[in-house]
Amino acid sequence: MLTEEIEKLALSLPGTQENAHFGTRDFRVGKRIFMTLPEAGRAVFKLTPDQQRMLLEMEPGVCAAVPGGWGARGWTSLYFVDADEEFIRQSLETAWRNAAPKSLVRKNGGH
Repeated sequence: MLTEEIEKLALSLPGTQENAHFGTRDFRVGKRIFMTLPEAGRAVFKLTPDQQRMLLEMEPGVCAAVPGGWGARGWTSLYFVDADEEFIRQSLETAWRNAAPKSLVRKNGGH
């Protein structure tokens, strides 16, 4: 998957806007970040620690916990260039649901 494709997927989610945080492009729903693009070929998703553990077990070569405290809280790197598109889509939607207001998630059928 290309950077442009993951951007398009993120922006297709309800209420999503692109912004920047400490010089890194991010994608937010409301004021909450659910994905950043810190470097070419890598996205960072807002997951719960349990969701992170599951992804690391499913795709250990594609996913990695962000180092330090951010990773301990669930922030997860996903190296998307060679990753399965459906896996990326599901991970992205999970991160969006984690950040989106519950009313928006319900309105969009859990998206």
